[in-house]
Amino acid sequence: MENGDEFINSLTWIITIAVLAAILLPQMFKILREYERAVIFRLGKYKGTKGPGLIFLIPFIDKIERVDLRVLTINVDKQEVITKDNVTVNVDAITFFRVIDAEDAVIQVEQYIHATSMLAQTTLRSIVGQVELDELLAEREKVNRNIQEIIDRQTDPWGIKVVSVEVRDVVLPENMKRAMARQAETERERRAKVINAEGEFQAAERLVEAATMMKEAPMALQLRFLQAMTDISEENATFAFIPLPMEMLEVFKNMSGVQLPPQVGGNEDESGEES
Repeated sequence: MENGDEFINSLTWIITIAVLAAILLPQMFKILREYERAVIFRLGKYKGTKGPGLIFLIPFIDKIERVDLRVLTINVDKQEVITKDNVTVNVDAITFFRVIDAEDAVIQVEQYIHATSMLAQTTLRSIVGQVELDELLAEREKVNRNIQEIIDRQTDPWGIKVVSVEVRDVVLPENMKRAMARQAETERERRAKVINAEGEFQAAERLVEAATMMKEAPMALQLRFLQAMTDISEENATFAFIPLPMEMLEVFKNMSGVQLPPQVGGNEDESGEES
């Protein structure tokens, strides 16, 4: 009988110790991953920051707050913003940030992720409202940098570092899309006309240079005349042409007494008088 009572007492102690160990051991030891830190509060007062690895705590006295040090992502919801030139657009963005000081992230601000999200949303609205639509579309990197600098400056006391901010999408009204399409079409037509005018100007310059060269070498005009005849003869034309020597123009000019334009490359009389 006594042996039975001793066995029951021993079993009771074993069960009691096992229950206490099951309750106390999880409170005494914590394992933190490489990217985690534990902010420890002892009786409500900040005690220190520990981790990663195995840490020891006083049961029911020490409380911890786990902080993730990895880069976190916040999706700033799409919102309607009026730009500086009074154009209504819908914009959204993505914010990348990480905690660099676990103590400040827990003590200085309540729910630092939510606070950073609200700050990013407000800053996005403020910055987009200070730029014009063309700047928002053409200088996206500058807008992203301005938003990132403002958020980073305001979250620095919270122990948070904003890595980058990216404006993901800019949705324009349909009437603005049509206006921009007409503007782009008009701009391309203007460029085409300018390029065409420049081409004609360059061609005129080349013709002037060619005329000057033919004036200095009269035989070049005759060769060009023969080349034109060759080009015409190679085509399947329904007309006929009769080549005439260039000197016949001088004969007709002398017979009629009519002053004709001087022949390109022609020689004047030694006396310099016109015929």
